Amino acid sequence: MEDNETCLEPMPKLGFGLMRLPKISDGSSEIDIDASIALADRFLEAGYRYFDTAYVYDEGDSERTFKLAVADRYPRDAFWITDKLPLWRVDERTSMQDLLDISLVHCGVDCFDLYLLHGLDKDSSAKADELGAWEFLSATRDSGRARHIGFSFHDTADVLERILDEHPEVEFVQLQINYADWDNVEVQSRLCYETARAHGKRVLIMEPCKGGCLSMLPDDLRAKLFDASPEHSAASWAFRFAGNLDGVFCVLSGMNTLGQMDDNIWTFNNLAPLSDAERAVLDEVVAGLAARPTIPCTKCRYCVSDCPQKINIPQIIEQVNQYSVFGNKAPCQRRYDMTVAAGGDPADCIRCGKCAERCPQHIEIPDIMEQAVDTFGAHTRA
Repeated sequence: MEDNETCLEPMPKLGFGLMRLPKISDGSSEIDIDASIALADRFLEAGYRYFDTAYVYDEGDSERTFKLAVADRYPRDAFWITDKLPLWRVDERTSMQDLLDISLVHCGVDCFDLYLLHGLDKDSSAKADELGAWEFLSATRDSGRARHIGFSFHDTADVLERILDEHPEVEFVQLQINYADWDNVEVQSRLCYETARAHGKRVLIMEPCKGGCLSMLPDDLRAKLFDASPEHSAASWAFRFAGNLDGVFCVLSGMNTLGQMDDNIWTFNNLAPLSDAERAVLDEVVAGLAARPTIPCTKCRYCVSDCPQKINIPQIIEQVNQYSVFGNKAPCQRRYDMTVAAGGDPADCIRCGKCAERCPQHIEIPDIMEQAVDTFGAHTRA
């Protein structure tokens, strides 16, 4: 194994992912600044300091919220901030340098601690080669505008192997890793993790709770976890699985309530590894989840960025899933109506397929939008 273990200094493993910041109300796209500040303060006061955002999160509002909540209020050495370069936004009018400059201004910093190529897969890694994105990434580090460089990844292990063979200059990889996807044949969490480690790369973990799904398990599966370890929440099981893997530098969590924040801080302050008996319980939970007909959306929102109808696809899918798992239509209908009222009706889907092309989970999203309309109806607007 190539020794790349010293490229990133040790720090507390819990990272604050700013992709799912609290909103001012259900169905709204406007970030609740006061609530976000309270979360950032609690996180930093507890001794944690790693924040993760991206140019495309909330169309720049995530970055701007980080500036208001953290960069404007704390000394620079109190936090680490990670940002990402979306190659799908590079065109004849917008360069990679433009996107970097905008993100630095949005975040209120002169340098990112980590800067990533965002969401690479087979096709986008080819675009990275075509655009010279790897050279740009290295130049960003050499110029002092980023301390460390890497990429986030959504594809199979063989694609990751090729990228790492061709680009040993990267220092880390951000991977989707959770116990539900560990042996999933499409996501390949285990195989991707093992590939990154075989190349001596440190690993950043995203989606450890699979977009919150593993913190909101059905009652029968949640009971299995509670019976085995009453002091641990369902979310803490997921974080313990991810956080104790060798070579993991940080585990991201998209916390949007103080209750979630406090639970995660407790978990990471007491990051006990899973016992063999606990791993057996997780195997039972994975089997139980596999038996339920749900859509594997992680709410990454890549689909929303390019949707010409501006449909809030993850929120729509969440209600389809909630109804499928729990069978209680009334609350799902209310949340569906609120989401659609805020803009973007699944009934207006034109089946262009851009969403499905961007989906890391390979979901046939236009078909799901049709299913949502069949279940909850089209929203009537004046």
